[in-house]
Amino acid sequence: MAIGDLWKAPLKAVNLGNRGFYDDLVGIGVPTVDLDWKPPARGDARLIGILDRFSGDAGIGAANREALERVNASRPVLIDVGIARDVVPGMTEDTLLHAGPPITWDRMSGPLRGAVAGALIFEGRAKDFAGAEKLATSGRIKFDPCHEHHAVGPMAGLISPSMPVFVVENRTHGNRSYATMNEGLGKVLRYGAYGEEVISRLCWMRDVLAPAMKKAILISGGIELKPLIAQALHMGDEVHNRNKAGTSLLLRVLLPFLLKAGLPQKDLFEVAGFVNSNDHFFLNLSMPAAKAMLECAEGIERSTMVTVMARNGTDFGIKVAGLPGKWFTGPAGIIQGLLFPGFTEADKNPDIGDSAITETAGLGGFSMASALAIVQFVGGEPADAVEFSRKMYEITVGESSSFSIPILDFRGSPTGIDILKVAETGILPQINTGIAHREAGIGQVGAGLVNPPWECFRSALLAFEEKYAR
Repeated sequence: MAIGDLWKAPLKAVNLGNRGFYDDLVGIGVPTVDLDWKPPARGDARLIGILDRFSGDAGIGAANREALERVNASRPVLIDVGIARDVVPGMTEDTLLHAGPPITWDRMSGPLRGAVAGALIFEGRAKDFAGAEKLATSGRIKFDPCHEHHAVGPMAGLISPSMPVFVVENRTHGNRSYATMNEGLGKVLRYGAYGEEVISRLCWMRDVLAPAMKKAILISGGIELKPLIAQALHMGDEVHNRNKAGTSLLLRVLLPFLLKAGLPQKDLFEVAGFVNSNDHFFLNLSMPAAKAMLECAEGIERSTMVTVMARNGTDFGIKVAGLPGKWFTGPAGIIQGLLFPGFTEADKNPDIGDSAITETAGLGGFSMASALAIVQFVGGEPADAVEFSRKMYEITVGESSSFSIPILDFRGSPTGIDILKVAETGILPQINTGIAHREAGIGQVGAGLVNPPWECFRSALLAFEEKYAR
């Protein structure tokens, strides 16, 4: 074709990136293909330089393969229930553990302050919120992230010295993780409630539920959690916001051992009834299972795999395997989703909780395609859930060898968030989660979807360059 003939042919356009150009061309009748393209690293020249420097780095590839292999080889087993002061490393009588990265009282959100107050009332160290606030600001209480003590906590994540905790052991690598038992929904400590009903429930969990669970677990010899999670995914859970199958499977395993434990009939009935009526009970086992699996990858030199995503209601923080001991933070986002009747957007607290450890392990939002019914709780359509899972493969090191997604032809769940891939694609991890009221004492007001802030990954990449680009 002669160059002059080119301008006589019908015009067809390809639009890159700016959707407005596409809309204008279509509006005047020009056939146009829209390509959703964005520059790597959101156009950040310094990050693009980092991507160029580490592109194809054999050491990073080998490190990430090792990290994923450790996660895939892990065997998290529920082995015991203990009292936090006795089993959680570094726990003292003056220590309160919380969700997310480090934070001080003056920066704590309403639900975290409410949970701190409830924990101090439960411990008998305060009578009301005012007394708890006075003690919390006295300097006598040490606030630490759960993750700094091999533990995890949903929402506010509070663990106080006399609270019972599940003990999960990674039988492959020998590390242990810890989490409290799930209280159920409504006005509960993890959502910042601290009233009489909250304290009464916590006391019953300590005095009745925990001893019963401990006896049953010890009789069982240990309960393998990976098979339960894998089966729950095939039954419609993603083991973050939907735990109906996981809780049912757990109760099915536990019940024979509860019957063997010689419990008073009243206690047996109450314990079985509590677990059965609490669809979220399994969440507090999927979380420490994910923690135990991921923690064994920490410290692998040159690995760019994320081992922690956590939020405290003010900040969102991540940790990276090749940068052990460091938090990379940004502002916690506002969750978009469905609110309970009577609540408005103004009632929402920013994102909070350690439960994003499930997404970090390839579960939760990364496995939403396994739990299409979750959209009724967090919003969206079934097709959205499938698309979320598909997208996460673009930012992960590989796939799980244990957890698979039936609707995706039983493909392994996307596992091992890679900070390099997040920067290259601009895709942020997908998290589904509950929404806490911004004021202390009210509780949960809904559920929805959220992403980590870009700042976490940018600062992690800069730190990675500083350490490894020598």
